[in-house]
Amino acid sequence: MKHLIAMSLILLGLAAPAARAALNVLSCEPEWAALAQELGGDLVEVSSATTALQDPHHIEARPSLLARARRADLLICTGAELETGWLPLLQREAGNARIQPGQPGYFEAARFARIIERPTALNRAQGDVHAAGNPHLHLDPRNIARVADGMAKRLADLDPANGARYAQRNADFQGHWAAAMARWEQQGARLRGAPVVVHHRNLSYLVDWLGLAVIGELEPKPGMEPTAGHLAELLETLKATPARMVLRAAYESPKASAWLASRANIPAMELPYTVGGSPGAKDLLGLFDDTLNRLLQAAP
Repeated sequence: MKHLIAMSLILLGLAAPAARAALNVLSCEPEWAALAQELGGDLVEVSSATTALQDPHHIEARPSLLARARRADLLICTGAELETGWLPLLQREAGNARIQPGQPGYFEAARFARIIERPTALNRAQGDVHAAGNPHLHLDPRNIARVADGMAKRLADLDPANGARYAQRNADFQGHWAAAMARWEQQGARLRGAPVVVHHRNLSYLVDWLGLAVIGELEPKPGMEPTAGHLAELLETLKATPARMVLRAAYESPKASAWLASRANIPAMELPYTVGGSPGAKDLLGLFDDTLNRLLQAAP
């Protein structure tokens, strides 16, 4: 009889509710949602404002996103001006004091990472250049490890009762992440010096980490769409200085890279860029596993 009563309560939704996560986390990009989930486990409820198929520079703060921002205990973003086109509006309209700049509930990954391509001077003629340096920092796995340390401490600050659990999960993560990095760097050693063309500078950290050599960019200037004239000039450059492949992120149009690759007779390679950008990039480990596999297939 007790069993029947318990089953009835469950079916009616009257049984004791499931344990609630200690922290409600909203991330600006999928890679930080994946990292927060790694570090928080069942202590956090995580969602991302963007997907791998969206340009993180530009999204619309829809009502459903505003609702998630209002409930968030912690907002995790890249910073370094990546989200300046939409994040200030989201924070203002959400009206959630916990996630405003300067508050413990607002976390910027860039503050814990090594930033490259910091401009020494700014000029509008340079295109869409970020004054704080290149913000696409997650494609260097060493930055992921650095950000993980900072994020674990922030989670513990916001939820001190579970501080030891966040610290232990970070220690576990750092251990298997270091082993994975050693494996990736061994696999990627033969890519060092490989000449490539990139669509945008969102792959600069990957290029820097693996030691690839960028011969040219599809964009005439950062943030500008590829033009026919620029692509024709780039094709002439490749006749004198051949590249091994043309690289772009999953959220970018394949049109320009396909045009150049077909005429230069080299592969056009789509990279997942972040978690969710390919079937194999289901988490952070999968993101780098799949990225390395694709690069190695294109440059045997």
